[in-house]
Amino acid sequence: QVQLVESGGGLVQAGGSLRLSCAASGRTFSSYAMAWFRQAPGKEREFVAAISWNGAGTNYADSVKGRFTISRDNAENTLYLQMNSLKPEDTAVYYCAARYRGSYYNTRQNEYNYWGQGTQVTVSS
Repeated sequence: QVQLVESGGGLVQAGGSLRLSCAASGRTFSSYAMAWFRQAPGKEREFVAAISWNGAGTNYADSVKGRFTISRDNAENTLYLQMNSLKPEDTAVYYCAARYRGSYYNTRQNEYNYWGQGTQVTVSS
């Protein structure tokens, strides 16, 4: 098992930046593909970005491509999401997720075994 705890959310103006972190504990972090999802009020949870176990492969939703960057530090057991040029439509609860021996091609919720509790990101216009 792996336990995931997100942090770094907050309130930011449109055009601003935030960096989310997801601290992992438990089994070997490098055995997991990792991803970020988000859920806005009244909407379904959606894929944001995914990364391979070693960070060599990444995948992004079209809505965040060119603005968000997913990365990981296996030595620190931490996943990151750097969010730049934020827009009001990026407002959501952001979740990190882990899939044992997964791939950065995994973009569906039901492909991930473990989830964090979420962190709120609010972008004001």
